[in-house]
Amino acid sequence: MKNIMKKTFVAAALAAFVLTSCGENKQETTAETENMEHHEGMAHGDAMPAEGKVVVETPDYTSVTGPVKEQITAVVNSYLKLKDNLVASDAQKAQADAKAVVAAAEKVDVSGLQGEQKTFAEEKLGEVKQAASKMAESTDVEAQRGELELLSEATFALTKAFGAAGQTLYYQHCPMANNDQGAYWLSSNEEIRNPYFGDAMLKCGSNEEVYSKK
Repeated sequence: MKNIMKKTFVAAALAAFVLTSCGENKQETTAETENMEHHEGMAHGDAMPAEGKVVVETPDYTSVTGPVKEQITAVVNSYLKLKDNLVASDAQKAQADAKAVVAAAEKVDVSGLQGEQKTFAEEKLGEVKQAASKMAESTDVEAQRGELELLSEATFALTKAFGAAGQTLYYQHCPMANNDQGAYWLSSNEEIRNPYFGDAMLKCGSNEEVYSKK
């Protein structure tokens, strides 16, 4: 009788364990499925935005002469290398690139600018250096990605305002970045290569604004 009760107890315990494990697995599978469905419902692809669409509004200082345009272009080029290494999820290279962005921003000479031109340039260069400096202090790719949107907006704003684009630039957006708040980045390629998620969601995103040097 005792043996029968013991076997019955063990069988009941085993069944309870299996049911609990299955329930947990089902919850995990459901969460993964919902996340995938959420992603699939988001905008993504390489389609171009409506002609003339503007996301980042800037003043027009394209008539400015002097080395400032070339100096801002150097900031953009350093930014693009940084962005590419975030796509590759290479925190060490991104850290080195962030230092290069800071160095390029520090070389931008605003002394020849006047009034609002100078104020605008100083504000955006300050944001570039702030974000890039934080990225340069970290070897955590997620922490680096957390500074990317501010860096992207400031870099794009400088480029547009002073007409410093040496190539066509695409302002791209991922709706799932920043805890589903969405975030932007800048690219020289219309194909989506997401720097916020890398290989995990490489093509998640859309082109929101296209800018070519006037």
